[in-house]
Amino acid sequence: RNQIDSVKVVDLSLSLIPDAGLRLSIDADLGVVTAPSTSKVVRLSILADLQVERNPEGNLELSTTACKPTMEETQSTEEAERAVQLRGTAGAAARPVPPGSAAASLAALLPVPQICVEVSRLLILPNEQLASLTAQFPVTPSCQVRYVPLAAPVISEQGVTVSLQTTFVVAGVALPLPASPTPFTMPESASAAHLTLALSTHFYTSFFFALETVGAFNMTLMRGSRHGAPLTTVPPQMGSLFQEDRPVLLRVAFRSSPWVVLEEGSAALKLFLTAHVGVGSPDFQSILSMNVDMSAGLLLSVADVRMMVSAAAIEDMELSLAASDVGPVPAALLEELFVPALRDGVLARMNEVLSEGIYLPHASNFVYTDASVVIHKDYVLIPCNLRLQPRSG
Repeated sequence: RNQIDSVKVVDLSLSLIPDAGLRLSIDADLGVVTAPSTSKVVRLSILADLQVERNPEGNLELSTTACKPTMEETQSTEEAERAVQLRGTAGAAARPVPPGSAAASLAALLPVPQICVEVSRLLILPNEQLASLTAQFPVTPSCQVRYVPLAAPVISEQGVTVSLQTTFVVAGVALPLPASPTPFTMPESASAAHLTLALSTHFYTSFFFALETVGAFNMTLMRGSRHGAPLTTVPPQMGSLFQEDRPVLLRVAFRSSPWVVLEEGSAALKLFLTAHVGVGSPDFQSILSMNVDMSAGLLLSVADVRMMVSAAAIEDMELSLAASDVGPVPAALLEELFVPALRDGVLARMNEVLSEGIYLPHASNFVYTDASVVIHKDYVLIPCNLRLQPRSG
């Protein structure tokens, strides 16, 4: 006999229960039609306890552990109209459902199991968003990054702490973790930000190792010709190897994995390269090879959900002759001829590759706002706020 013709959620809150889980509180006003010209406003209150676990697929998942709905009558339509006339405002404090009222009959028939099923359905979208956290995000066309929760979150009065393992997947194969990865503990933070990310040195070193593994930094630089400036000072033997004028090229590749060094307030990248000087296109013939060690400062920032990384400048560079088909070449001459090309070419290529950034752990439809990057020794902190983007469709 009673019909609900309106539902208005007036309050929804989520609180932390330390060492247990979360508590979801929902207050909704139900418009109940009890007669053709009479309606009641009934306050439905729901308390539900939630837990966050790591499911067999490795995703974080919310589920209900307890659910308790209650009802209270607020006021009828006529009472609300009189309240507006007398006080100029609508609404009144909720009062217990009186026996025999329409709300009492509703409460007697309250479908508790069905209401709690609906509460569980509220968790479908959050769980879809949590599952997106472990998706494979692209780094390059043949490389992806994945963030996998190591265990269920730790819930305390300060917030929720989630430990994630970063895995880079190259050509379908996960890059191996170091034999003894250094444990990393999230430092205490007094920040009022919604979220604080903590990234260890290993995160950045793994990022550059993945890029080096897929050959993203391999490059060929045009240097000049054997008869034209500025290669006229190369030993005559180099020119005598070839009868015709041919372009001189620099081919650069990593000879060992790069290192990232984090110190208070600064980040640096150590590169260990081999540069081959040669001629020929398309068939390349190396004339001499150099070992090139250089250091570049790194700039870190956050845009949307990506960590943006760029090399600010080459801070120092060392060249040494590794092999030569033209006899010994003085180190000073190598530096004079090739340092400018290597410094500018390597820096430009690095920043071209790094311009895409790297996806940070995030749930779908959320973006980071007000992000700041604080570099400490061996780790980086990123306090930020979260904004939920409207879903399309």
